[in-house]
Amino acid sequence: QVQLVDSGGELVRTGDSLRLSCVASGRAFNGNAMGHSMGWFRQAPGKEREFVAAINWSGGSTKYADSVKGRFTISRDHAKNTTYLQMNRLKPEDTAVYYCAASPLTIATTLPTAFTSWGQGTQVTVSS
Repeated sequence: QVQLVDSGGELVRTGDSLRLSCVASGRAFNGNAMGHSMGWFRQAPGKEREFVAAINWSGGSTKYADSVKGRFTISRDHAKNTTYLQMNRLKPEDTAVYYCAASPLTIATTLPTAFTSWGQGTQVTVSS
């Protein structure tokens, strides 16, 4: 079982930057065992949860939604069991609750059904 705690969301202005963090714990993140790929999803009020970014186990492969490509960067630090989402040039349409998620697949994936553990969510609000 993987436990995820995500944080870093806050109220910012259009054009600002923000970094979200997701700390993972559990058997897959201990020792040198091959473990999980990670992802970030978001859900705006009245909308379905959507994929934002994903990173594979090694950190060498990433995927992004078209709406955030070039502005957001996903990364991970195995020493800290932490995955980050650096968000630059934020827009009001980026306003949402952001969730980190872990998939037992080692490759980066965009499919929500591939993720078996989810964080509690962190609110990002971008004012115009």
